[in-house]
Amino acid sequence: MATDYDTPRKTDEELHEESLEELKARRADAQSGQVDIDEAEAAENLELPGADLSGEELTVKVVPKQEDEFTCSRCFLVKHINQKARGEGLKAVCRDCD
Repeated sequence: MATDYDTPRKTDEELHEESLEELKARRADAQSGQVDIDEAEAAENLELPGADLSGEELTVKVVPKQEDEFTCSRCFLVKHINQKARGEGLKAVCRDCD
């Protein structure tokens, strides 16, 4: 929540004038768990697991692992050789997993 530090502050009298009911109402509004969601829009953007994706085409070109890359034995990501922390071959571990 942004705070505007240039606005004048309330005096003690103004603070005491706010009723307890107003404060409770504000708290109830702030803690409301309801979120306004357009159900039709949410249904359009939702992809269910097991949905038929046979008509989709790959838009990413997949290239094989290069000579200067290795596969981390913990996270199984292909990373550049400068990210290797230790190990060789199938036991290589990247810096993120080390």
